[in-house]
Amino acid sequence: MARSRLRRVSGARKALLRSLVTALFQYGRITTTESKAKELRHVADKMISLAKRGDLHARRQAEAFIMDRAVTKKLFDETAKKYTERNGGYTRVLKLEARLGDNAPQAIIELVD
Repeated sequence: MARSRLRRVSGARKALLRSLVTALFQYGRITTTESKAKELRHVADKMISLAKRGDLHARRQAEAFIMDRAVTKKLFDETAKKYTERNGGYTRVLKLEARLGDNAPQAIIELVD
């Protein structure tokens, strides 16, 4: 399945998604553009699936992607326990009004409770 390139080169796109997923798991909800939120949804679901698996290899894979070790610990210890009975759909994207400066469509992405 083809993913959006978000008008960035691959290194910048990976860095953007790493910082967004770190912020999402740190705060539980972030506001960003709609296209970034839709791409972030796939990465966040993969990280939660790794956390649900819970073995050492999954933890190391998540730590290689998430930029803060404390956020990874929170993901594996707290967040994974909330979703043990859920088989996907861990995030929700809510559309907002367009941004005033450049009229970009905004969205909130949050973890489903």
